[in-house]
Amino acid sequence: MELSKFLLPEAIIADSKAGSKKRVLQDAANRASEIYDLPAGKLLAALQARELLGPTGMGNGVAIPHARLPEIQHVSGVFMHLESPVNFDAVDRKPVDLVFVLFAPEGAVTDHLKSLARVSRTLRNDATCQKLRSTRDEAAIYSILIENERSQAA
Repeated sequence: MELSKFLLPEAIIADSKAGSKKRVLQDAANRASEIYDLPAGKLLAALQARELLGPTGMGNGVAIPHARLPEIQHVSGVFMHLESPVNFDAVDRKPVDLVFVLFAPEGAVTDHLKSLARVSRTLRNDATCQKLRSTRDEAAIYSILIENERSQAA
């Protein structure tokens, strides 16, 4: 599944001032609510419940919080570049500064897994992460993410 199918350019937060995991999740839920017309409170509750099952920090300064909800019609994402890294209980115990939040329909297990896999592949690329960290411009961040998608498809 391509990132451009579930990440809109306006779903990029280029210089988030969130100083904690809780605030990151709140800001992501609020942005998703604004853009995708979803209930912010339910989005946040679902993300927090998922984090209780196990941390979503995958290491190398990257986290991919995700949740499934019945109110969602299709996979939707929010990408955040944090101004200062925050503790996300990552596997390498290092703080996180790149966060890709995913929301999926409750019954769409396959789409959820495909979107998680795509995001994971994209953010495991060190060159992509370096580029993402080097800019605070939302349009540039979106282009980097989509450019990487195109090169992986080739």
